[in-house]
Amino acid sequence: MSVKTVSLDSIVFGDPKNFVLIGGPCVIESEESALRHAEKISQTARDLKVPYVFKASYDKANRSSGKSFRGPGIEKGLKILAKVKKEFSLPILSDVHSEEQIAPAAEVLDILQIPAFLCRQTDLLFAAGKTGRIVNVKKGQFLSPWDAKNIVQKLVEAGCHKILLTERGASFGYQNLVSDFRSIPIMRSFGYPVVYDATHSVQLPGGKGDASGGMAEFIPTLAKCSIVAGADAVFMEIHENPAEALSDGPNALHLAKLKPLLEILIALKKTVSAEEEIFV
Repeated sequence: MSVKTVSLDSIVFGDPKNFVLIGGPCVIESEESALRHAEKISQTARDLKVPYVFKASYDKANRSSGKSFRGPGIEKGLKILAKVKKEFSLPILSDVHSEEQIAPAAEVLDILQIPAFLCRQTDLLFAAGKTGRIVNVKKGQFLSPWDAKNIVQKLVEAGCHKILLTERGASFGYQNLVSDFRSIPIMRSFGYPVVYDATHSVQLPGGKGDASGGMAEFIPTLAKCSIVAGADAVFMEIHENPAEALSDGPNALHLAKLKPLLEILIALKKTVSAEEEIFV
């Protein structure tokens, strides 16, 4: 299945022989934490020759409880992300939640991410699409993969051709998500690379009453399935101590498990690429 490649310096989304890692702590907990995670994750990715984009949110606007930690906010958060970018020469991804955030965010971020619950907000998509930055849209838990074609069309209307779509599971009854891996080839058929979010897909929304739960033990299984299904990138929330994480700890991958998981994903990608050459 042919998709347009989306390039970010030396990183190529849609490379049939390689996948991109997007990862980091769910939220910026502090400048020190962001820098520490960026250094450790980037070193692992570099050792394994996996293209890497650092991810952390400056504001988690969609929390189960109003008392939950949201992050440092856009002004301080962007300064921290700019420092991460400079110190480690890393491309940066973070969420934008409103049209007002897009201009300042685009000055720092290489990839603007539209959160799942905002994926149909036309004005937000148009504004992001006009920045010239890559736009990654998380398909809402309430949408079918076929519905994502309308998201692509809105971005194209805005003049954006640097598009990524992310699969992050679909609502399945109360407080549960399931991943339909048909979504990956279906969304790739719209012509753009597809990211698989292996950590939000194991989330149990509102599973703790005033916070989300998660089943982190299934992250490796779903990540492996996504590569086999053709994902161009794997998105993972990665934390050195998920039990102490200030956001989404129950569905974060422990940093210590990153290297062995990436090694498996690399091997799977090689196998999938070889099979695609046979069956095309």
